[in-house]
Amino acid sequence: MPHLSTPRAMVVVNGDDIHHDLLGAAGVFQQLGVEAGFVTRKAMGTGRFADPRPETAEADVYLLYTAGGHFATDQQRALADAVRGGKGLVGVHGANIMGVLGDGLDPADRPLFELLGNRYLSHGPGHHEGRHTVEIVADHPVTRGLADFELFDEYYEFETADEDLTVLAQRHRADGVVVPVLYAREVGAGRVVYLALGHDLRSWGEPPVRTLVRQALRWAAGRD
Repeated sequence: MPHLSTPRAMVVVNGDDIHHDLLGAAGVFQQLGVEAGFVTRKAMGTGRFADPRPETAEADVYLLYTAGGHFATDQQRALADAVRGGKGLVGVHGANIMGVLGDGLDPADRPLFELLGNRYLSHGPGHHEGRHTVEIVADHPVTRGLADFELFDEYYEFETADEDLTVLAQRHRADGVVVPVLYAREVGAGRVVYLALGHDLRSWGEPPVRTLVRQALRWAAGRD
């Protein structure tokens, strides 16, 4: 992957879901990008990938913390092309919330679905949030140095686009069903990480989650 002499990250927030603190997330993830060794810019809105301005074009890795809102199909395609060309992408929590048409995915969001590798389905049965154990299940640069940990967070369950991914962490539902919470994948010359954790500061403030985000940024950018 080609790089500028100083690695750069961009935290992109977008959405209209009042249950997610986009501005708070932007500040937290910008700080984690800095801690990971990147010159990190925070930005509002997903209409930046097609015909990008320099601050977007020069980023080695993008972190998406989105919660609904409009993400135009041409912008999704432009982001997908950038990642296939060697950029990195880290999708956090609601970045997988996409449009629904009938009983399935809205075709307008297919480029993002195929790039990120999943789409949100539900919180699962029972309560939508709670305390649970996150199990580390793969030795990988994103999970390096981490053991299983306890976390209070919102539950997310999702449909994957394909099987071309490596699950790095998971949780068990009360009924015993295993649910992935973190995976990594390669798309063309680029790398993608999706982390289902990260609803609010109760998650962002936990050292293991912060470590996962820092290491995900480095791996996705090819800096591991």
